[in-house]
Amino acid sequence: MIRRVDLRGRQGSAEVLDYRALVPRAAFDVEHAVDVVRPICDDVRHHGAEAIKAYGEKFDHVAVDSLRVPQQALDDALARLDPVVRAAFTESIRRVREVSEDARGTDVTSEPAPGGRVTQRLVPVDRVGLYVPGGLAPLASSVVMNVVPAQVAGVGSLAVASPPQQEYDGLPHPTVLAVCALLGVDEVYAMGGAQAIAGLAHGFDGCPKVDLVTGPGNIYVVAAKRLLKGVVGIDAEAGPTEIAILADDTADPVHVAADLISQAEHDPMAASVLVTPSEALAAAVEAELPVQVAATEHRERITTALGGEQSGIVLVDDLDQGTDVVNAYAAEHLEIQTADAAERALRITNAGAIFVGPWAPVSLGDYCAGSNHVLPTAGCACHSSGLSVRSFLKAVHVVDYTRQALADVAEHVVHLAHAENLPGHATAVTVRFPGPTAEDGADG
Repeated sequence: MIRRVDLRGRQGSAEVLDYRALVPRAAFDVEHAVDVVRPICDDVRHHGAEAIKAYGEKFDHVAVDSLRVPQQALDDALARLDPVVRAAFTESIRRVREVSEDARGTDVTSEPAPGGRVTQRLVPVDRVGLYVPGGLAPLASSVVMNVVPAQVAGVGSLAVASPPQQEYDGLPHPTVLAVCALLGVDEVYAMGGAQAIAGLAHGFDGCPKVDLVTGPGNIYVVAAKRLLKGVVGIDAEAGPTEIAILADDTADPVHVAADLISQAEHDPMAASVLVTPSEALAAAVEAELPVQVAATEHRERITTALGGEQSGIVLVDDLDQGTDVVNAYAAEHLEIQTADAAERALRITNAGAIFVGPWAPVSLGDYCAGSNHVLPTAGCACHSSGLSVRSFLKAVHVVDYTRQALADVAEHVVHLAHAENLPGHATAVTVRFPGPTAEDGADG
């Protein structure tokens, strides 16, 4: 059901181990997908809503009269939301909001010299487009993860896009709509895929262009974000989900198997990777997986994901090598189920989110930990962060110097300007101090 990759006994050899190449990884050809979505994005740029509707009919197999979801549909969806589900979303919102408020930060003023002040202001993005996937699993929880940090940041204008669903008369999934209503978001569009990203980036009739697009999606959504980066800001290239688990023989194989399955049920392209020095744990997990998969609802896609090239059990010599492997893998979600889990978590530098110990499964982070589940995938955690309140803020430096503070540093500015052969830069300072001193400084 899941393959093995054995790295044991190879550390002492002359071979240079490139763990990024050796660990399981899906063939995720975003560049090829960019070529596929380019004409779609160009068509949306030139033809707006009509192009978006046409691609929705082609790819989502549903025709819609209007892309904008009526307020009545949002209100109705919230009214029909199961009370226990509403309570769960309310608690999820509370926790994500609290973490976001704590992480927002405040303006900071520094005084590098008397009379010279530099303030870093945290300014919210004016308008953002928030993408919520439909597909195999309509991720209403992604509404929470996108909207709440944007609201805490102070974003003034929010637009949510989610694919139209055949079974709901061309509207997005009712739970997606209900959570939008619960959060007070009234600008929602029934559009998905690359055409939705292009619509948000370029704008169309009734939908002004946004400054930033956030949210996860399939390879074509990721490709559209890559293509349109620069036309619009993006959070990260968050594609098919992945989980890595670093575990030793203290881990419960039943828990490990369940956690691998939990992410595999998202998508046949989802990646589930166990890294362990324990042959006994590997064998126990291999025995447990078919038992649990047989009892799941989505066994077909789970079996495909677990059996794909992107998934596997990686056997290592020891936990130190295992730590190197997971740092190289840079997983979207990394669970650490070892005897020294808290200490070992401090040694992880590359992961979208880290889940420490046996009582912090990824499912907790997906819904109710207070953390965000929109995270970098495909190794991008080595350079990118997950979505947070900071994703919706711009840091703007405000420079405020008195005449004397500028005079005190003018000579240094002039010397540096001439060192770079930019005399106009020097003059912009010396012109403010006419007289012999300024000329002396310019000559210097």
